Amino acid sequence: MRDLARKRQQLVRSRSQHILAVENITARQYCKRITCNQVKRLNNEVIGQMPLPDEVALAVRANVAVIATLSAQIDVLEKRLQEKVAPSPDYALLTTVPGIGQTLATTILLETGSIGRFASAGNFASYARCVDSQRTSNGKKKGEGNTRNGNKYLAWTFVEAANLASRFCPEAKRFYERKKARTNAVVAVKALAHKLARACFHILKDRKPFDPTRCFS
Repeated sequence: MRDLARKRQQLVRSRSQHILAVENITARQYCKRITCNQVKRLNNEVIGQMPLPDEVALAVRANVAVIATLSAQIDVLEKRLQEKVAPSPDYALLTTVPGIGQTLATTILLETGSIGRFASAGNFASYARCVDSQRTSNGKKKGEGNTRNGNKYLAWTFVEAANLASRFCPEAKRFYERKKARTNAVVAVKALAHKLARACFHILKDRKPFDPTRCFS
């Protein structure tokens, strides 16, 4: 099932590349970029009504055809993943975390395996690449550690969750804004991802839903 989830993520990224290609084409033609949702609604009839040169319209049609094919296959994989993972009590617990919906909860469960193999929240956050890997000596930065250690799929998942949580969860947004004011947006997202990774460890370990007060106190 983990390989199936990774295949889904691969298809999603491929679809995003084709969506971006259409956005870039329209930006060059109209000096205005259309949105991702607008790209997903395109079909041959709509493209035919767009004032595009024939060759450009053909390129857009090719991208749109690939997007439709990828979307159909993504739906098939998501249905199977939901059938297998959704019945788990841990799945329901993870979806109580802000920013974590069905897809991200599925990825966390499948990539984590047994939470018992992690000795602490810090160990889990490190495995999820949600900690700084820089090396220091006498308080001074000496270089970067091995940032390739850990699980890249969990790293992506918690960054995605952090981006969503910073928009829709008041407590997460306040934490993000404080960090951003002192550092920058990238560091703030990483710090929030670290918070969420630690929270997920405790949720899976203690079998209790997300507690924003405990997480952001």
